[in-house]
Amino acid sequence: MRLYNTLTKSLEEFVPSDGSTVGMYVCGPTVYDHLHIGNVRPVLVFNALRRYLEAFHGWRVVYVQNVTDVDDKLINRAAETGQSVEALARTYTDAYFALQDALGVERPSASPRATEHIGEMVELIARMVDNGSAYVRDGDVYFRVSSVEGYGRLSGRSLDEQEAGSRVEVSDRKENALDFTLWKAAKPGEPDWPSPWGRGRPGWHTECVVMSRKHLGERLDIHAGGNDLIFPHHENEIAQARVTSDKPFFRFWMHNGMLHMGEQEMHKSLGNFRYAYEILEKHEAETVWYFYLSRHYRKPLDFSDEGLDAAAAAVARVRRLLEDADSELRGDDGPPGTGGRDFVRKLAKFRDRYVEVMDDDFNTVGGLGVIQELVNEINRFRAEATGEDRRALREAAALVRELGCPLGLFQRQAAADRGCEAELMDLLVELRGELRRRKEFALGDRIRDRLAEVGIVLKDSPQGTIWTKNAP
Repeated sequence: MRLYNTLTKSLEEFVPSDGSTVGMYVCGPTVYDHLHIGNVRPVLVFNALRRYLEAFHGWRVVYVQNVTDVDDKLINRAAETGQSVEALARTYTDAYFALQDALGVERPSASPRATEHIGEMVELIARMVDNGSAYVRDGDVYFRVSSVEGYGRLSGRSLDEQEAGSRVEVSDRKENALDFTLWKAAKPGEPDWPSPWGRGRPGWHTECVVMSRKHLGERLDIHAGGNDLIFPHHENEIAQARVTSDKPFFRFWMHNGMLHMGEQEMHKSLGNFRYAYEILEKHEAETVWYFYLSRHYRKPLDFSDEGLDAAAAAVARVRRLLEDADSELRGDDGPPGTGGRDFVRKLAKFRDRYVEVMDDDFNTVGGLGVIQELVNEINRFRAEATGEDRRALREAAALVRELGCPLGLFQRQAAADRGCEAELMDLLVELRGELRRRKEFALGDRIRDRLAEVGIVLKDSPQGTIWTKNAP
């Protein structure tokens, strides 16, 4: 498997550092508000990568995603709303995990909160002060960027090229405009903790260094997040890690592209955003997964309702095939005939091609393309196959679900497993068949029409009547 490494600006072969377990850290949310749909992209992309590594490479993945529950944004929002910072953080942390559940995202192996690791952050900052890579000014502590050789390698910026700007805090107390804050002295009404330099709170960039080391140990394989974090956040993480340990920090740095609304990147500060929960009120989770993964993770993605509608239609087409296959084969557990077995053997090439394209920098666009080709092949077989050969559809449908699983797709419960609903529908189909045999077509049509009103479609074929549910 090859992944693009932002640190080296190249595709590199990826294997876990210990050969079997991947240590993966993904920067999580600052919980001062609901996530917007741009924030959701790294959540889905890197969760899908986690699933793929586990399902198709057999590696165990320790997946850590932090929660920043103390930060300027939280403090400012708490002041606006009259809530405490703790209450605000708790509200939106709960909302974040509820969103993950609604999307069908697996919970991280660990979800450390910044406020749970303040003591360890103070220890790390003290180490930097002691070794000269940080300095104290009136209770604030700043990192001395000039102390790190190669600062700017991740972002591709040399010290001479970097300028103080919107992403860099400017202060006349700094030795260099690029020096960044490690510890902020306490201000009235803000959360604070004790330290050797007085009460205060840690800077954002120190949090992830401490929490990734704490929860991953030496398994520092992949650090991921949006490409807006490359500078200064991830660059400053690397700088702190280098001056506080001789051991390597993360080997691979992965970054997803930004979501665009119209011609601009999506940012809350610009007001051109939509909350993720609003999208889920209109679209199923699988539609959202398909929409995000139908664009390569490193490229920008244009958000549009039309794009979501197209994703919904694509998901519905595949789901319809799977549900038709389930319905046709319900109660038929026999092996496929000779032609069906030949067809199943041909399907192996689709799995091989899927792995080949997905192993090329996690190319989910190519993976979805292979799934669509597989679906087309299954539809051709289904139109021509008869008798026992049609039983091969069961294994074909299972392969579609297997390939879709890392992408969060086509996992909705099969019709054959719906318990009482399936039994009741089988009874109605049997009753309608008996009415048609008695030539009581009007009553049989009435059953069909009433079922259509509630979204259940009956289809008559040479193999009998099957039923499917329309996608909501």
